[in-house]
Amino acid sequence: MVTVSFPSPSLSFVESGTTCKSPQVSRVLFSGPDELHGESSQPKKILRDVHISERLMEDFTELARENTEKDLETCGTLAAFLERGVFYVTTLIIPKQESTANSCQAMNEVDVFSIQNERDLYPVGWIHTHPSQGCFMSSVDLHTHYSYQVMVPEAFAIVVAPTDSSSHGIFKLTDPGGMEILRDCSETGFHPHKEPEDGNPVYEHCSNVYKNSNLRFEIFDLR
Repeated sequence: MVTVSFPSPSLSFVESGTTCKSPQVSRVLFSGPDELHGESSQPKKILRDVHISERLMEDFTELARENTEKDLETCGTLAAFLERGVFYVTTLIIPKQESTANSCQAMNEVDVFSIQNERDLYPVGWIHTHPSQGCFMSSVDLHTHYSYQVMVPEAFAIVVAPTDSSSHGIFKLTDPGGMEILRDCSETGFHPHKEPEDGNPVYEHCSNVYKNSNLRFEIFDLR
């Protein structure tokens, strides 16, 4: 097991009162397909903010480089602690996995659960690469993400797509529309999903995720 930490092995969080006001914290915003969004007359659930280090995403991309050059996907789990109503992503766990050009299956997931449980962390999302495809969520990705978001409403999925002009995206299922579609879908493999009845897309960009340059993190590469 290889553990990489930045900037030190300890976990930390941003001092209270600075989470959204510090110049080192910025909301993750995207242009482009966010014009995926539809308008809904239903009030959206209030989600807690999530902070993540941009350096963590960069380090994951570097650790995935060997697979990316072979046109193989790489995936990892993002774990966070909850402090005063804010999730701070402090741990990236890259499990043993089997990969193809358009899929990645985690193995020995009990090892991932053990790391999370030992640190009292929440599984707030996952990150994976699309080595030669665009930045989007496939039908298989949506089913994978449903299992996260049904446990933690704030859960998000990061797609790293080196060949796409946007390079990466941070997504979640729409709620209730997308969540209901995935809940009722029993198909496997790659397949189309119908649009939610509320007129929104099945998934959308996150608006409650912030890049936080003060955040320390650990990476466990279990491959």
